[in-house]
Amino acid sequence: MSLPIRSRLLLLVFSVMLPGVIAALWVSWQTWADETDATIRHMRDNTRALSMVVDRELERRAGIARVLSLSQILDNAPQIPADDLAMLALQSRRAVQGMAGWVELTTPERTLFSTRLPAGAAPATPIGAGASGTAAGGAVTGSAAAPAMAPPGLPPATTGALPVRETAPLLEQPLIGDLSPDPATGQWRASVVQPIGRNGRVLLNMTVTVLPQELQQIIDTQGLPSDWTATIMDSRGTVIARHPGGAGYAGRPATEDMKRLLAGREEAVFETLSLDGEPIRGYFSKSPQGWTVVTAVPRPTGLGGRAGTLQPIAVGSLVLVLIGLLGALWISRRISDPIHELNAIANKLRAGEPVQAQRTGMAECDEVAQALEDASAAIRQGRSELELRVNDAVERTREAEQLSSRSQRTAALGRLTGGVAHDFNNLLGVISNSAHLIQRSPHAEALAMPLGAIIRSVDVGSRLTQHLLRVAGRQPVHPQIVDLRSTLGEMKELLATVLGKRMQVTMNVAPDAPSVRVDPSELELSLINIALNARDATNGMGEVTVEARRAQSFDVQDLAPGEYVAITFTDHGPGIAEDVLARVFEPFFTTKAVGKGTGLGLSQVLGFCVQAGGTARIASQPGAGTTVTLLLPSQTSAPMTRPEQPSQTSLAGSLSGVRVLLVEDNEELNRITASLLRSFSCQVLPARDADEALQLFGSGAAVDVVLSDVMMPGSMDGQALARELRVRRPGLPVVLISGYSAALTAESSFIVLRKPASPSQILEGLRRAMGLPTSA
Repeated sequence: MSLPIRSRLLLLVFSVMLPGVIAALWVSWQTWADETDATIRHMRDNTRALSMVVDRELERRAGIARVLSLSQILDNAPQIPADDLAMLALQSRRAVQGMAGWVELTTPERTLFSTRLPAGAAPATPIGAGASGTAAGGAVTGSAAAPAMAPPGLPPATTGALPVRETAPLLEQPLIGDLSPDPATGQWRASVVQPIGRNGRVLLNMTVTVLPQELQQIIDTQGLPSDWTATIMDSRGTVIARHPGGAGYAGRPATEDMKRLLAGREEAVFETLSLDGEPIRGYFSKSPQGWTVVTAVPRPTGLGGRAGTLQPIAVGSLVLVLIGLLGALWISRRISDPIHELNAIANKLRAGEPVQAQRTGMAECDEVAQALEDASAAIRQGRSELELRVNDAVERTREAEQLSSRSQRTAALGRLTGGVAHDFNNLLGVISNSAHLIQRSPHAEALAMPLGAIIRSVDVGSRLTQHLLRVAGRQPVHPQIVDLRSTLGEMKELLATVLGKRMQVTMNVAPDAPSVRVDPSELELSLINIALNARDATNGMGEVTVEARRAQSFDVQDLAPGEYVAITFTDHGPGIAEDVLARVFEPFFTTKAVGKGTGLGLSQVLGFCVQAGGTARIASQPGAGTTVTLLLPSQTSAPMTRPEQPSQTSLAGSLSGVRVLLVEDNEELNRITASLLRSFSCQVLPARDADEALQLFGSGAAVDVVLSDVMMPGSMDGQALARELRVRRPGLPVVLISGYSAALTAESSFIVLRKPASPSQILEGLRRAMGLPTSA
């Protein structure tokens, strides 16, 4: 939206002054909020401290009751001699000395003694259930005692003999009771009851009384501000002591709103109405004994006393804003005229007319006018330069299009060569298996020369497919035993050169890491390819870690049995997205810009590991880096080079009667391979695709081992079929055979044979998959 200069100046005034006004108001508000928070914290601390004091007082009386209940005098209950009972009463008086409450020992029918009576006084006539009674079994007489002075804190009405109480059941568990009136005097009190049992049976109750005035003294000594309210309530929400108000509030129930708050939590800040109907904000805390302490202050309304402080700040801010607006209006008139002159000059420039700057009286506008005049002279020169740059950009665009076209042709060529190699290997497989079948016929000797020529031609064709697979990113390997400690140590300098000076390489080889049998050049190329990816991902900065160790059991799940070595390469780059991570091993798949990558690096890594008898895995988390793991068979479990091929007869000896599920979509190759396997006494169940194989497997057909092509039409390829069969029957031996397949670029955990495979290689693979002894 376009605004005139005057409006912009007014907005400038607002933008300059308004933050200061807001800041002043915010500081005042924050000060008020801080004081409110401090008050709440003060209430919380006082409430918790007072709750601890109340809990300690209750626990003190409960402790007295427990100690007295353990007296040996009570071991003879309910038949207690009078002298012993008098001794226990004396001990009880000493225990509660300084307290306003009393101690009573009761049976279900009588009160044996009560310390609120003078020493030697005994209960006499029946009263309500809350009074005391005489001892069972006649240990204490029922004669009345003479009147005596009242104990401290006890009304005069309670002096003299205490009547016998009516029958009341004994409590089986210790109890801290709620506030209730004394049946004899109507005085409010709470009781701490301790059951006394002997031989597994409760015989007596020891009761220590708590009077509200004792807890009132605790509140009064806190020195709370005059406008604060402090209340002690029992577990039912009945007021025991309160400030202000004192004993006058004892026995009053809490409000329903307060009871709901107490029922839900152990402690919390709350807002409600007090017993006087005033709005309050407070804090309550329940003690472990079940009683609650509440501290509250009058609820603040609005800003309270801070409103008077904020008012002059607001008025002063408004006056400043008005003064600023008046000044802005005056200055805007001095600015608008030069601006209009600049607008006229700009219109001439747009029309292509000669521009001559005029003095406007404002330095900045004069500078702009002079710049417009200079721009008019430079436009003509700029036009010619622009034409040169456009021509140069057109040329670079043409070169980029050609580079993109070459990259697309390279990718298409790689996929084409892979597909051609697959189909060509199928043809070679038909020819090779047919030739070997003919060799097993009775007339094979007469055909030895043409059969030899056929087999040699198959070898030549196989080498030709290897050349095609090189175009598709698959290289032949020359394995040898490699000591990782020395080899990786030598590679550290090479990797440092590849990564650049701004990246640090850390190399860790476990002392017990065994040797591996791989092609050293392919291992070196794999680490270089991973390093290049790490360098590009981290922009050539950071740290990478290369580690070699024995693979753990969880590392080699779904791999052939044996010992493996794990070589991990970790960077701390941005990581790889989940949708991209699933495709990183695909040939020719790359996320780099045109001309920055071929998509063959990680494809080579996986191909190298699979051909060595292991696999490659990748783990990444966005923002946390990427780890590529090479799992390679150790030297003790890697297949060793054999000086000569084993005889087909010896390999097939233990495969007689083995039931093989053969899955091959090429009809000719399926039929010839089935005939070849039957010639070795195997039972063959042929299937044209994965769906037919699953149907045969699900129909209950007995299968000992599966031999499947990888690249097939239908809903799944050979590797997906193998995994599904493993789900249905864990540990099922599976051998995959293929000349080329994009499916093998994913993690492979099965024995893989390359087309065309000789009969001995097929039999060897079947035996390895089934865990039978091989020729090695």
